[in-house]
Amino acid sequence: MTQSTVQKNIVILGGSYGGVSIAHYLLKHVFPNLPDSASYQIVLVSTSDEVMCRPACPRAMISDDLLPQEKLFVNIPKLFAHYPKNSFRFVHGTAAKLDHTARNATIERRSGELETIQFHSLVIATGASTRSPLLGLNQDVDFLRKSWAAFREALKAAKTVVIAGGGPSGIEIAGELGQYLNGRAGWFHSTLTDPKVQITVVTAGSDILPVLRPAIAKQAEEYLARVGVRVIRNSRVKRVEPEEAGTEDVSSQATVILEDGEILKADLYIPAIGTIPNTGFLDKSLLRSDSRVDTNASTLRVDRAGPRIYAIGDVSSSARPAVHNVLSAVPVLATNIERDLLNADGNQTSTVGEDRKFEEDKRETQLVPIGQSKGVGAAMGYRLPSFMVWLIKGRDYWLWTTGNLWSGKQWARKS
Repeated sequence: MTQSTVQKNIVILGGSYGGVSIAHYLLKHVFPNLPDSASYQIVLVSTSDEVMCRPACPRAMISDDLLPQEKLFVNIPKLFAHYPKNSFRFVHGTAAKLDHTARNATIERRSGELETIQFHSLVIATGASTRSPLLGLNQDVDFLRKSWAAFREALKAAKTVVIAGGGPSGIEIAGELGQYLNGRAGWFHSTLTDPKVQITVVTAGSDILPVLRPAIAKQAEEYLARVGVRVIRNSRVKRVEPEEAGTEDVSSQATVILEDGEILKADLYIPAIGTIPNTGFLDKSLLRSDSRVDTNASTLRVDRAGPRIYAIGDVSSSARPAVHNVLSAVPVLATNIERDLLNADGNQTSTVGEDRKFEEDKRETQLVPIGQSKGVGAAMGYRLPSFMVWLIKGRDYWLWTTGNLWSGKQWARKS
């Protein structure tokens, strides 16, 4: 890049599925097509310098022996080391403020220093935090491992566990803990009558796993019963005492009070009720009522924010939070970014092509392992047998797929 050339930063906030994938895709397939491509640089900002397979947390939180750690956690800068030196920069820090009018992002670096980065284009891929620090990179890997260590120590003496939430995370946690602590009922028994540890799932719905049809949810509940898990339906957690149990303190005993007045005593309490979008650094005018970024569901642009600003993944309103929705959005987003960059460089719309449209696949798709040998789910509207759920996801919670994803090999071809 010559001294007279202005560097154009494409800032990507977030270093998980959406952020890492779009960075690879742009470097592989968009940069080579840009005039003066050497003037562009990807700046990837992430709270953690390691990317992890977040869906694996329900099993990984129990013991390091259950999943290969070298596949579970992967260093982000190493994943991009093979690209031209000036085309990629990693910033280990957290987005503190976005000024979409002045077009800059203020980053609080790991060292505590603040850095303001001007951007030519911006992708918001900051994801969402879980209420329990056991279930994702709410901070960095060190914080996650400390949370796991505290939980594992308390688990040794636990006799009662209460899990709030009947979605996939809550059910997967219950299944993993149930099999790990209680084993599984014999072939001719539908329930484990005398579990070593009493595990209870509390869900507000009439069925667990609301994305899946009731018949699949019923099968899941039967599998849970075989590992000593009971389900309380149509009930919400009103409050927890102490308040920090399960959130700030993952090893604390808790009293869980339900809305109907029932009181549950828990040696361990795990809140697995939804997620909180990581959008605190954004102007509220860019957000929807659920705190996700108000994103054009077709183009993935954040129209209110100005030109060349986009959102993808759990932080975006464009689709239901799910990994398969994120991955299907990547090529669409990259195409529209390329189009916008070419237009900004003076190319005519007629020469750069039309917008590519994203369409969420709303067919019934969700796979939920229950313990290390069973599972329920559906893919593209078709119910899958337990063996298929185990084969696809339950063996290692997608770790067989993440190697190609993190390295960029999954995006070797333009799609």
